[in-house]
Amino acid sequence: MAEKPKIAIYGLGACAGCDQAIIDLNEVMLQVADAVDIVLWPLAMDFKYSRIQAMQDGEIALSILSGSVRNADHQKMAELLRKKSKIVLAMGACACFGGVSGLANFCGKEDIFNWVYRNAPTVINPTGCFPQPETDLNGYKLTLPEFFEHVFTLDQVIDVDYYLPGCPPPPELIGNAIVATLAGDLPPKGSALAPRKALCDTCPRNLRKPNRMEIRSFRRIHEVEADPDECFLAAGIICLGPATRSGCGETCIRINVPCRGCFGPVPGVMESAPKFLSTLSSLLVVERDDEIKEAIDSIDDPVGYLYRFSQPSSILGQKIAKKGLEN
Repeated sequence: MAEKPKIAIYGLGACAGCDQAIIDLNEVMLQVADAVDIVLWPLAMDFKYSRIQAMQDGEIALSILSGSVRNADHQKMAELLRKKSKIVLAMGACACFGGVSGLANFCGKEDIFNWVYRNAPTVINPTGCFPQPETDLNGYKLTLPEFFEHVFTLDQVIDVDYYLPGCPPPPELIGNAIVATLAGDLPPKGSALAPRKALCDTCPRNLRKPNRMEIRSFRRIHEVEADPDECFLAAGIICLGPATRSGCGETCIRINVPCRGCFGPVPGVMESAPKFLSTLSSLLVVERDDEIKEAIDSIDDPVGYLYRFSQPSSILGQKIAKKGLEN
């Protein structure tokens, strides 16, 4: 009987939402489990790192890695699974682009530690101590993984073969990616295993948007009662659909929430944020300086909004990432 292909599923700096999306394959997951040998999946089964370390290089057919790389343990596991795997799939916005946790790159490590362990209103820490990589306690040496100064995408640390974006990716695309890998039916290395369209092309509101949109000011979704049939941008609500890849199933759109960009840039575009700003500027109808200032001021935290999922992979994050890796 032929040996089943081995699969590893592992979350780095992740919330486990991508693991939950795999579980949401439901009965299809049973078929996958029957066709493969899952050698590592901490969320669902017992595991020993030593078993993975003892494997031959390339013995694992597919490693599905979610989450960003934030500490030394994440880096160690990413490098180990890269060595032991034929194919590495970066799954989810965090692995592909840095994710929401990547917004921490707008602060330094010291700023984060000061807030979490000293300055937050609920913290009681009279000695002001921080977690340390190594601590001696009663004759024992306790260790914690080093907390990096920067949040990294997976491909800033190891070589990645394929990408599956989303927060999290829909189960359908996950199942398709696993089946395509096992069948050897894959696009060129480096491809995203998702549609090659912008979200606006598949948005159910697209057919009802005006031929010419004119935006004079912006409103946040919680400030209005949005018409579920109206294009968000036409209503002056920021929606990143024009610059975001399709494939999510319009999950947010269908519950009357604008796109926030978790599927990353459309094919051929390096960054969603500048692309979206270019689109937005063409729709904005303001002439006087005071009108321009009023429109800009109505966008709350524009950098945080536009880079919600992608700061580490953006131009803003890449230069610091290279410097951090060199150190």
